[in-house]
Formats: sequence, C-alpha cells, structure tokens
Amino acid sequence: MPRVAKELSALEVKRLQHPGTGGNATFAVGGVAGLLLQITPNGGRTWLLRVAVGDRRREIGLGGFPDVTLAMARDRAREAKDKIRSGIDPVEERKVARAALVAVRRRGLTFAEAVDRYLAAKLDAFRNAKHRDQWRNTLQTYAVPDLGPMLVEAITVQDVLRVLSQPVNDTGETLWQHKTETASRIRGRIEAVLSWATVAGHRTGDNPARWAGNLKELLPAASKVAKKDNQPALQIEDAPRWFTALRARDGAGSRCLEFAALTAARSQEVRGALWEEIDLERGLWLIPGQRMKMDREHRVPLPPEAVALLKALPRFEGNPLVFPAQRGGELSDMTLSATMKRLHEADIASAGPGFVDRVSKRPAVPHGLRSTFRDWVAERTHFPSDMAEVALAHKVASAVEASYRRGDMLDKRREMMAAWAAYLCNNTAQSAQIIRIA
Repeated sequence: MPRVAKELSALEVKRLQHPGTGGNATFAVGGVAGLLLQITPNGGRTWLLRVAVGDRRREIGLGGFPDVTLAMARDRAREAKDKIRSGIDPVEERKVARAALVAVRRRGLTFAEAVDRYLAAKLDAFRNAKHRDQWRNTLQTYAVPDLGPMLVEAITVQDVLRVLSQPVNDTGETLWQHKTETASRIRGRIEAVLSWATVAGHRTGDNPARWAGNLKELLPAASKVAKKDNQPALQIEDAPRWFTALRARDGAGSRCLEFAALTAARSQEVRGALWEEIDLERGLWLIPGQRMKMDREHRVPLPPEAVALLKALPRFEGNPLVFPAQRGGELSDMTLSATMKRLHEADIASAGPGFVDRVSKRPAVPHGLRSTFRDWVAERTHFPSDMAEVALAHKVASAVEASYRRGDMLDKRREMMAAWAAYLCNNTAQSAQIIRIA
C-alpha cells in the first residue's frame, strides 16, 4: 500500500526550504496523493501533481506558490484527477487549449485594426477622400474609444448597444436619442466593419450590429426618434430687405454670403470656390464632383449681379480661392453665420423685426437661404419645382436630372436665377459694381 504523506498546513508549507544541495527539491504536502511543492535552488516554488495517466507517468504543473495557495493547489489536483478518471489527459487538454489560443491570437484582430483594414480594402468604394475621412472620424469619435481594443470576435450586441446608448449631454440623452442620424450611420458602419471581419476570417457568427431582428428589438426606429430641425430660413418677403442690408456691409464674409444668396449654393461650396471653376465670360460656375455633397459635377448659371460681384473682387497672387480668409485659407462657416447674426441684430437695433424664421422664430442662418430660394420658386414663380431641385443640387429622378443637364435647360435655369437675383435686388437698377472688401 503506497505511503500516505502527512497533510501539511499552510504555515508548514511556507516554512519548507531547499536543502541547499542538488537540483530541484520536491516535498509531498498531503491532502491529495501525488501533490508536491517543488523548490528550485534559487527559491522558486511551483506546485506539481505526480500521477499516472494510462500507462504514462505525468508531472502536471498547477501554478506557482504563493499565487496559487495550498488550498487552491489541492482543489486543482482533485480536478485533474477527476479528469483522468473520466479518460481525459490534462496535459494533452492543456496543449490543445494553448494551440487554440495561439490560433485565435494569430487570427485575432481588434476593432480599431479592423477599421483601418476595412478602409484600406474599400478605398475605391468611397466617393472621395473627404467621405472616407468622415467615415473614419465618426467611428474614431464614438465607437473606437469603447470597441477599439476589443477583438472583433468578442464583440457582442450589448457592446454595440453600449456605443449607441452612450450619454452625449448633461441631460442624459443618449447618442441614439440626441444625434439619431449620426448614431444610425455609426451602427451601419460598425456593421460593415464586422461584416468584412467575418468574411476575412477574423470572427464567426451573426453580426451584432445588424438592425433587422437584432438591434431593432432594442432601439426605437431612427425615424421615430430623429428630431425634425430645419435650418431657420429668411422669410420670402424679408429677403430683399435683408439683401439690401447685406450689400451695405463691408468684408469678405459679406461678399461670400452675397454670392451664396445669389447662387443658392451651399456654404461649403461657396467658401471653397476657386477662380479656375468660374467662367466670367459665359457666366458659369462649374463645381467639380469632389466638392459636391452628391459627388457629382454641378453647373451654376451666374446671374449678372453675381458676375459683377466677382469682377469687382480682388485676386490675391498665389491664392486660388475666390473668397479667401484674412490669413489666406478658406473662410469658416462661422464667419458667414456671424454675418447673418449681425444683420439680424442691426435690424432689431434699428427698430426692425430682425430676420427670423416664420415657424421657429429663430434668427435665419446661411443654410436657410436655400430654403428661402426654394419657397420663392414654389410660391412666387411658375418655374418647375424640379428645376429648383436641380439648382439646389438635390437628388432628383434620373430622367429629370438628365434633361436638366442639357444645355437648353441650363439656359432655363439661368432665367430662373436671374429672376431670383432681381427679386433679391427688389427689382431696382441698383448697381452691383460697388463692391466693398475690408
């Protein structure tokens, strides 16, 4: 009958010492047959379980002392013996688990790394570099701080939900509640990255960012949450009075805003306008696709007032911008907004009503000028609504767009823009040659 080792206490185990000669020394600690504490000549201590597995004698490591206590070592030894009795070799099991872990790590990819690889793989799918940067920036701002260090294989529905439900203001509103459109885009982009990761072999299973039958059950539909917040627009009847006040102001911001009003173009398109895009002889502004929201070239017929404004502007050597800022770069959107604000405040100071949106009663902003133009076309003219949509570079039916891209339709749009300019100028013979630049 094998000798039964004395069951040592934790204190007795702690007091065990290497004999000082020879190699590693082992001490039976009892409690579980074959459980040993191995002590190296330099004082290192590890737990071993000496046991027979089938016809082989094994020494199974159970961890180091004191991180693994005596009680923990005895529990691990009992678990190992239970596996052996069930026909499992703990050593071989550990090798298989280690090999699987190595395989996962080789295959493993963090979400931040997956974003980079996805963008590199899908470079041609983006409309332009700006769109690609916007795509990355939204993920960097809202998703990567949470999901970035996680392996894509480990990301669950709850992780994606946590990103979409993060608080974004002091009132406790979540991203999905306060910035619903942005949150919806982020969800779609996370889904795209994880879908790529699945196909590339970095994860398996369902996509946790999928909407249908998944997040749809946990979040309200974006259309039910999104706040309809139209940009405050000039009232149609206020537009001529506002335009007169604008023309009386000095500064590059005022001239840029004047040009934006005459062309009904977006702020970013006007602020980034280049002289090479403009043909003063033909009265035409050709905006390349990479600068357009819809990523399509847009032709803007310039009314005489806009041409006169441009001819009176100074040109700065080495600067291709039509409306450069004081330091040479693009004017900021805030410059145009500040100009609108000052016009509103000056009108109120002169005992006027100011320039406010008809519905919200908020002061009008630059982007609202496009809504004013659209309302003027619909309520005060007989020009076709589709013609106004094309002038605004909105998406319209392909057949309509094709017809309006023809030269004859460009001339009809020119007529519409000339009528709009005449309305803004209050149908007077006001000279457009007097242009002030501070």
